[in-house]
Amino acid sequence: MNSKIEFIEAELTGLRNALKEHSLYKNLQSIEDVKVFMESHIFAVWDFMSLLKALQINLTSISIPWVPKKNGNLVRFINEITLAEESDLDKDGNIKSHFEMYLDAMQEMGANTSEVNLFLSKISTTNSINNIIENTQILPEVKKFLYFTFTIIKTEEVHKIAAAFTFGREDIIPDMFLKIIKEASLKNNKNYNRFIYYLNRHIELDGDEHGPLSLQMITELCGNNQQKWNEVLEVAKQSLEVRINLWSGIEKQLKSYTKEFV
Repeated sequence: MNSKIEFIEAELTGLRNALKEHSLYKNLQSIEDVKVFMESHIFAVWDFMSLLKALQINLTSISIPWVPKKNGNLVRFINEITLAEESDLDKDGNIKSHFEMYLDAMQEMGANTSEVNLFLSKISTTNSINNIIENTQILPEVKKFLYFTFTIIKTEEVHKIAAAFTFGREDIIPDMFLKIIKEASLKNNKNYNRFIYYLNRHIELDGDEHGPLSLQMITELCGNNQQKWNEVLEVAKQSLEVRINLWSGIEKQLKSYTKEFV
């Protein structure tokens, strides 16, 4: 592994451990708990695609007339991830995006999808994503998470976008989702089948394929530019911090929800 990647990974150890050991996981004990979690987490599933598309715009050729990009490795990497994320096979063999698979899992267990569907419907009518976020009835921590994502995208600095994508998503998802499966009460309940399939699919893809390739992407984008490496580390830390904050917000909501029914 590249020594600079090793340095970043070492610097992120504390934040990654805080995320991996977050007490939220132990609070996912009932189907109602998982519903509450998914109703907020779905927005992180959605905005991941905007990070991916920002990388696709910057690293592959999508303009007309078409011209080839110099770095074929990055082109192939981004296109492979897009193929899997936007058109994977679901539990029943249907071709769907991972976002749609997540929505199916929510519907299977009776989670509320009305807010995220309303959110999506507003996107086609306005270009101001920040206004849509502000006027959506979601947790403040979810809003902060979304604001951060689009702030990074708007920099149009591809190494920063790649940092949020790599260290805030691809590199941590296997740990997070393994923890959910281990700690949450997901076994022996057919209502969780699609959710478990989604989690396992991401563990498989991100752990075995996408995670290592995304680290290679960071290495190629930063090269010998120390300023870029410094900025990647800063964005990586911020990405983990907003994720921890998101988990804490959901946990707080879970505890509040539990008290209402005691």
